Order: sequence, then structure tokens, then C-alpha cells
Amino acid sequence: MTWLILVAVFGLSVAQHNPHLKHGRTSIVHLFEWRWADIAAECERFLGPYGYGGVQISPPSEHIVLDNPWRAWYQRYQPIGYKLCSRSGSEAELSDMITRCNNVGVNIYVDAVINHMCGSGGGEGTHSSCGSWFSASKQDFPSVPYSSQDFNNNKCHTSNGEINNYGDPNEVRNCRLVGLLDLALEKDYVRGKVAEYMNKLIDMGVAGFRVDAVKHMWPGDLQNVYGRLHNLNTKWFSNGSRPFIYQEVIDLGGEAISAREYFHLGRVTEFKYGAKLGTVIRKWNGEKLSYTRNWGEGWGFMPNGDAFVFVDNHDNKRGHGAGGASIVTFWDPRLYKMAVGYMLAHPYGVTRVMSSYRWDRNFVNGKDQNDWIGPPSNSDGSTKPVTINADLTCGNGWVCEHRWRQIYNMVKFRNVVNGQPHSNWWDNQSNQVAFGRGNRGFIIFNNDDWDLDVTLNTGMPGGTYCDVISGLKENGTCTGKQIQVGGDGRAHFKISSRDEDPFVAIHAESKL
Repeated sequence: MTWLILVAVFGLSVAQHNPHLKHGRTSIVHLFEWRWADIAAECERFLGPYGYGGVQISPPSEHIVLDNPWRAWYQRYQPIGYKLCSRSGSEAELSDMITRCNNVGVNIYVDAVINHMCGSGGGEGTHSSCGSWFSASKQDFPSVPYSSQDFNNNKCHTSNGEINNYGDPNEVRNCRLVGLLDLALEKDYVRGKVAEYMNKLIDMGVAGFRVDAVKHMWPGDLQNVYGRLHNLNTKWFSNGSRPFIYQEVIDLGGEAISAREYFHLGRVTEFKYGAKLGTVIRKWNGEKLSYTRNWGEGWGFMPNGDAFVFVDNHDNKRGHGAGGASIVTFWDPRLYKMAVGYMLAHPYGVTRVMSSYRWDRNFVNGKDQNDWIGPPSNSDGSTKPVTINADLTCGNGWVCEHRWRQIYNMVKFRNVVNGQPHSNWWDNQSNQVAFGRGNRGFIIFNNDDWDLDVTLNTGMPGGTYCDVISGLKENGTCTGKQIQVGGDGRAHFKISSRDEDPFVAIHAESKL
């Protein structure tokens, strides 16, 4: 009997590691703070045609509306209830987006905030995105409903109810994270309400969840909630498919709570990935690109089958979260394109591309005082639409890194080389490296301060290939560099250290 239970639990967890990406698609994009109407249009006009496999959306649940600081991005992470009206749009718009994206082969993954409600100082009234009344001081959220009985008031043994010591796992999981009212997820009633919310989204057609603040919840409580979830909607997913679960656990090593404690439940965010890759790309602490020959588990990262990876996320690109100043973002576009290119070329993990908006940074003593700023918005606080320029870039303050040619072409590269081994490694013992993916792709970087001029075995069939970093293959010609691969698989590469993008990538489908 025990054996049967173990098999059942193992089967469930393995299923929850699968993102259910449609055939030939391998990467997710986080359209942070986008409106549902804009995401629906983006799936149809860009993400589907350009080979993206899924979108992580901002939390769709009813959230607090903050006037101070005004409309901050993090108000989305302070739920008032589980109604589906948010700054991104109504429940009808959410449903329309899920349907339209699924219909063009692009999955939707929901950022699920289930550890807590709003902050204890959130006041009372109807300043929420659906207009529901609540009282933070009374811990009263009638739209769920939750009362003071549904929070971890008695389990937290700190004097102020806050997490004061991150070295104590009990405190981290039973006390309030930065004042946010901590739900008692061991209660059957609370588990039922959380599962009901997630199941409504599954039935609408989402493919899975990025679960927020997972280190602050007990693995057993999460296992119970995940076990209550429905199978995915068979209109778009095969019969018996379990929702994809990827869990936010910040673990840079030496933490009291380890990412490993959650592997059996789904994939886990590998925060060491972006922190280390940023350090390498920036050439800090004596790190060199040549040291990444055994990138992945060889660097002490979690097992490949458990890893969910990214160069930056909505948190750490603002200087908090994990990784500190080493995190590379769109503010350093040259380094950023190299880092994202490296991630997408390398076989480790399930990959997520970030898509951001700009804000006016204001550094005082090394800290950005404006890291709270919400999405581009109108004077009434409503989020501005994403406008698209003739050159495929975005306007209205939206950065749209996922539309940068170097990035969307590397998303295609990853699709083309999927399943092929990491092969034909070369390095100059410094910051010039190259590697292939079997006979389907090859990439070479020059992150040194001198030029690269070398002939290498690419492992690719002979022919003329378009470099997908400097241009495109269009109408039978290359708009950027051409790479000639001989019958022996060898090719000559020249990359100036002054090039706008000092890397070159070719793949089977970029061949003329």
C-alpha cells in the first residue's frame, strides 16, 4: 500500500514538472503587468508566429489599490480576494485571452499568490481592483470569505508577528512576510478556497502556475493543495494532463529552507542561474565565460529536470529578490542580449524570457528609490496599452525584450535544437567560447576586449548559414552576417570586440 501511495505521489510530481508546451516550442515569456487584451493580441500577432510556447501573466486575482506609493507594481501581490478582476482587466477579458492564446498554441501560466493576503496596514474599505470591501486590521475579507480564524496568528511566535530570523524555518513559514497577512494553509477550509481559485483558472484553460513565495509555505500544505487541482482542460491539452507547477523559492545556497524541499511538487526557480550568469557576463570576481563548460548542475545548480531558469525576473531586476547587482537587465542591452542568448542556446532547464517596462530610476546610495513604480499608466491609474512600432519594437514605455531580434531569434534557435546534446565546446581560456547543439545549431561569443578570429568544428552540415543575431534569413538571403560551413563541418568566425552584439548563432533552419 505504501508503495502504491509513493508511486501515485511520484507520478503526480513528475506530471507537474511538465510545462505542456506545444510541439516545437520551448520557452515562456513573462509579459509583466500587461493587460489581458494586449496579451491576447500579442499571442496572435507575435508569440504564436515567432515560436514562443507560453506566457506568464501577472496575478489575475482581486488586489489592493495603493495610493501611496501610487499604483505600485507590488499591489498585484496583495490579494483582497479571488475574484478575477485586476489592473490587467476583467474576468471576461481574461477568459478571452486564455482562449485566443491557446488557439494559437501559446500556453498561459498564472502567477498565483496563495501564501498571504494584503499587508496588515492595508486599511479597510473598497480600495480594491473589484471594489470589494475588506478590513486588513480585522483580517476580514468577505469576498472569499476569510476571517481572522484563517490566518497564522497563533502559530507565529515572534513579538511583532513578522519574520525576524530567516534562519528559523518555522518563523519563515508561520510569520508575516513584510507585513503581509499570512494564510493558515494547514486549515482544510483555506486549502479548499485556494484550490477553488486555481481550479477556476484551470477550467478556463490555463496550463499551470508560477506559485509565489513558496519558501513561506510548508511543503505538506502545498502538496495537499496541488493534489486537489483539476486536470487541464481537454479542449487544449491531452487527457489526464496535470497543471505545470513552478515554485518561487529563493535559495542561493546556505539558506535555512532549501529549494530541494519542493522538488517533488514541481519545478523550482533556480535563482543561482541569473546571479552566476550575470557575474560571468560582467566578468566580476575573476569569473570567465570559459569556466561555463560544465554550466548547469556542474555549477552546483539544481537537477536539470527540476530547474526553471531566467536571466532576470520582475523582482531582482529592481535590485531585490536575489542576485543583487550582478543581475543583467535591459538597462545593459549589450550584456543582456548575450546572457539571454547563452541561456536559450544551453540545454539546461525550462527557460523564461523577461518582458519589461521602463521607469525613471533615481539612485541614492546605490538604491533605486523608484523601484516601486508600476506599469506605464494614464492619469486615472489605468494601465496604458502596449503599442507596436513598425520595426516590431514597443512604444508607450514598454520595453518588450521578447521582441528584440536577437532574443526572438534565439527562442527559435532553442526550438530548432531541442533534444540535441551540448557539443563541440571551444574556448580561449578567457571570455571567448563556442558550443553546438548536436548537428542542429552552433553559437560563439566574444566577451573579451580583443577580436575573435578562429576556425572551429561546428558539427553542422556544410552550406551557407545566416547568423540570426546580426540579421534574419529572408527571401533566400541573409540580412546580416553569412557563415560558410565546409563539408567537414568547420567554419571561420570573426567577431570584433566592438560589435554591437559580439556573438554569432546559426541553426538548421537558418541555412540558405
